[in-house]
Amino acid sequence: MLSNRHIMTMDDLSTEDISLILDTAESFKEVNERRIKKLPTLRGRTVINLFLEPSTRTRTSFEIAAKRLSADAINMTGSASATVKGESLRDTAKTLSAMACDLIVVRHKYAGAPQVLAECMDAHVINGGDGKHQHPTQALLDLFTMRAHTGRLEGLKVGIVGDISHSRVAGSLVPALVKVGASPVVIGPPTLMPARPDVLGAEVSHTLDDVLPELDVVYLLRVQMERSEGMPFPSVREYASLYGMNATRLERMKPDAIVMHPGPMNRGVEISSAVADSERTVVLDQVNAGVAVRMAAMYLLLGGADSGAAA
Repeated sequence: MLSNRHIMTMDDLSTEDISLILDTAESFKEVNERRIKKLPTLRGRTVINLFLEPSTRTRTSFEIAAKRLSADAINMTGSASATVKGESLRDTAKTLSAMACDLIVVRHKYAGAPQVLAECMDAHVINGGDGKHQHPTQALLDLFTMRAHTGRLEGLKVGIVGDISHSRVAGSLVPALVKVGASPVVIGPPTLMPARPDVLGAEVSHTLDDVLPELDVVYLLRVQMERSEGMPFPSVREYASLYGMNATRLERMKPDAIVMHPGPMNRGVEISSAVADSERTVVLDQVNAGVAVRMAAMYLLLGGADSGAAA
């Protein structure tokens, strides 16, 4: 069992919790490779995916994870919820609580939304991404992927490249790496760094090429093209030139280093097509890991460990 009944930030998870989730996910990864991928573990449990912000990968991953554990999975989007009629998030939470759901996964454009739900519901809460704050299950699946490809987490040097200031992925991944004994390096122009990057607990570099040969993992953050009008750098072309992973930079990496990306990728911006399609890039492995890790999180939060082995 986990030490906390919710997964809202990486602060909710101890180092032991992280290890337990990753080890449990290993069992579920094996299940996901079978012809019949369904387990009866959470039969009779109800999981609600409350996604009040657009999502494809995360929402689908959580839905598949719940269904493979035989839970009843219900998807609610912003356009299908009463919030479009003016209902507050707190009232939505109370309504769902009255329906006796067991676990709710929430994605919201405002930081702190999962905490609001947790205060108003008896159900377990998993943060599926809240504003620019955190996205803990993304960090967990990233750790799982790193461990699978490198054989370790402790001592890894991981460069996180891009918009550190506004990234909920970086907001969870940096503390997660610190907890498992890895060394995160945040990389990007000063305009994409928080005002005090030193408080992140990571090394800071404004030049990718300076640190690239030292990295075991290069983790590229998506350039938010939908906000390109107000981007704090001269042009997308210049960003790609200074911080994009291309074939030349791939050759300068350690022979066994890997490239990661949370998706969706902007080919030709933060990553070239040559790198995106390279065997060194493990984006699809991250997607695959997401189902297993989210199965593990649901299983452990809902007491699945008390009902038998994961596999």
